[in-house]
Amino acid sequence: MNPPKLDHIGIAVRSLDAARVYEALGMRIDHVETVASQGVKTAFLSAGDANLELLEPTGPDSTVAKFIEKRGEGIHHICLRVDDIEAHLAKLKAEGFRLINEAPVPGAHGCRVAFLHPAAGNGVLIELSEKREE
Repeated sequence: MNPPKLDHIGIAVRSLDAARVYEALGMRIDHVETVASQGVKTAFLSAGDANLELLEPTGPDSTVAKFIEKRGEGIHHICLRVDDIEAHLAKLKAEGFRLINEAPVPGAHGCRVAFLHPAAGNGVLIELSEKREE
């Protein structure tokens, strides 16, 4: 089990039009996708070795819509790329860390993802992501 790498920083936005500020900085949207399992439309912008992921809620009941309602737009989560998501989840659970997902769920780019409760990450929502083999 290799150590994780930073994959992306998720930013909750009311609209993907928020990408305009990043485009003004010379960045461009590389990928847009709706992730029904998470209730979001995402836009990925390359930021060197990692990405920014803008998260637009697809409905008022999505967790991102509730996040924006409670806290406003802003950083929602950090995502760490792992090579064996089940092993990482088992280790975290065995060490007593609180998980939102005990098993991976579908995520953007066809990845399998799982979230740790913010209490596990010192107030930061942590997403683990494993890229599927092609």
